[in-house]
Amino acid sequence: MEKVIYNLVFNRKKQLNAEGKALIQVEAYLNRQKRYFSTKVYVKPCQWDNKRRSIKNHPNMDALNLYLQNYVMELERDELEKRQANNGFSLKDLREETSSISTSSSFLVFMREEILHSNLKESTLKNHLSTLHVLSLYKKDVLFKDINFNFLCDFEYFLLKQEYHRNTIAKHMKHLKRYINLAINKELFELHKYPFRKYKIKYQESKRTHLTPEELGRLENLKLDGQRTLRRCLDMFLFSCYTGLRFSDIVSITKENFLIIDDKVWLVYSSVKTDVSVRLPLFLLFEGKSLPIYERYKNAPRTLFGVPLSSNSNVNKQLRRISQLASIDKKVSFHTARHTNATLLLYNGANITTVQKLLGHKSVRTTEIYSNIMDMTIVRDLEKIETRLKFG
Repeated sequence: MEKVIYNLVFNRKKQLNAEGKALIQVEAYLNRQKRYFSTKVYVKPCQWDNKRRSIKNHPNMDALNLYLQNYVMELERDELEKRQANNGFSLKDLREETSSISTSSSFLVFMREEILHSNLKESTLKNHLSTLHVLSLYKKDVLFKDINFNFLCDFEYFLLKQEYHRNTIAKHMKHLKRYINLAINKELFELHKYPFRKYKIKYQESKRTHLTPEELGRLENLKLDGQRTLRRCLDMFLFSCYTGLRFSDIVSITKENFLIIDDKVWLVYSSVKTDVSVRLPLFLLFEGKSLPIYERYKNAPRTLFGVPLSSNSNVNKQLRRISQLASIDKKVSFHTARHTNATLLLYNGANITTVQKLLGHKSVRTTEIYSNIMDMTIVRDLEKIETRLKFG
C-alpha cells in the first residue's frame, strides 16, 4: 500500500501578490497524481528556504514553521483515518476544510485565519498556533454551533487525559476565549450563547524555582574552559540573573541597547513580550556583575550573545548540564534566572515597586508573586522588628 508523499511548495504558480509574497502549499503525491492544499501562509521569496522547505528570515518563522508542520500532520492523520474507514483510498478522499466549510460556520477556520493575519509577536503567535493544533486534535471540525459549556468541559477533559499540566490547559482555554470573544465582536457567534459565562478557567499555583545566593555563587565560580557553548549559555543565564531579562529579550538585545550615561553603563530596551520600556543601571545591580559579561560579548556582530543559542529549549538543555556540573539539585530553566533576580532583590530589601520597574511588569500585582517566595525574607523582616523592640 503506497503512502501519500507530502511536500511543502512555495510559489507554485510563479506569481507574487501586491505585497511581493506568494503562497505556501502542501503537495500531496500518490500514484503519479498530485493534489495541492493551501496553508494560507504567504511569504516573500527571500523568506523561503527551498532546500529545507521551510520559512527563514521571517520575524515569526519558528511559529509559522510549526504551523506548517502541524498542517502536514493533520493531512497525514486524515489520510490514516480514511484508510482505516475504507478499503480504497485516493487523493480525493483528503478533504481541505476551507473548500467545504466557510469561516462563518467553522470556528477552526475562523481561528486559523485570525491567527495567520494577526500582528502577534513570535512567542505569542507560537502559543496561539499550539492551541489551534491541540483543538484540531480534539475535534477535526469545530463549528460555531458546537461551542457551548459542555464543549469546553469536554475539551478540558481531553487535555487532562493527554496529561497536560493544569496551567497549560488554562493557557489554551485563555486563547480559546480570546477567539470566541473576537467571533462575538464580528457577529459570528451569539452573545447569549457565550460559554465562558459558566465555565471558569482553572489555574494551579506553581512553584517558582529560584537559586539561593550560595547556588548562584556556585555557577559564578564554575570553570568551563574549552566549552564555548556551555560558557555562552551560562553567561546568558547569569546575565539574566543580574538583570532579570526574559529569554526573548536576552536574544534580542544588541550593543545599541547599552548606553553610557555619566560614564556609567545602562541597559535600555523595550520588552519583546510587553513592549514596556525598561532602563537598568547595570553598575548598581548585583555589584555590577553583569558588566564583565557585557564586555566579553559587546563586539558581537548582531545580537549580544549571537545566534547559535537562540532556541530556548536548546539553552534549557545546556542549563541542565550546567546545573549538574555545579551540583545544583533543582530543575533549572532559563526563566529560573528571572525568578532568581526578583527574589534576591526583594530579599536584599528592594522596594516591590522598584522591582516591578526593573522587571518591566505593567502591574505591581504581577511582581507580588515573588514577595512570598523566600521564607528567609520573612525571617529577616521579623528579626529586624524583634531587634527594634529589644533596643528601642
